[in-house]
Amino acid sequence: TGCGDDDGKERDAWARRLCDRVGPQVKKIQQANAAIAKASEGEKSSKEVKETDSAAFGDISAAYAALAEAVRQAGEPPVDDGAKLHRDAVRELRSISASYRKLKETVDGLDTEDQGDFAKGLKKVAERLEKLGQSGDRALNTLQSGELGQAMAKQKGCQSPGASKGER
Repeated sequence: TGCGDDDGKERDAWARRLCDRVGPQVKKIQQANAAIAKASEGEKSSKEVKETDSAAFGDISAAYAALAEAVRQAGEPPVDDGAKLHRDAVRELRSISASYRKLKETVDGLDTEDQGDFAKGLKKVAERLEKLGQSGDRALNTLQSGELGQAMAKQKGCQSPGASKGER
């Protein structure tokens, strides 16, 4: 003994450093996703849908970049394979940010004058978006497993706002 962190103080401190920065980014992602959903529901023009989606994808890209930076700045978590976990999470979050940036570029390039082409383009974007959402969940779920996940769950910034209401 004497070498370990048996009471989890180091993990808690690491989780606090990370989670203080995570909450605002997760909220931005949720708001952007809600804007995308709302734009696709109603009687919005193609131009309005394009503008909303473009702005939302830009916001999500920036939020994932900020999440990657938050994880990077938090440093290696004090757990087994902490260095690998840290490196992989930063890489994955940066990759997701880049993918959302590409989605934004794709949406920006859609022609709103031709409804058929616009609809086809949006369908392709929606398919890529679904896959991206799954990888975003994987990147964060890897960090939120085991003892590290328990430490993160105690931090307000890492608690899902919907989870207390039975959502998700």
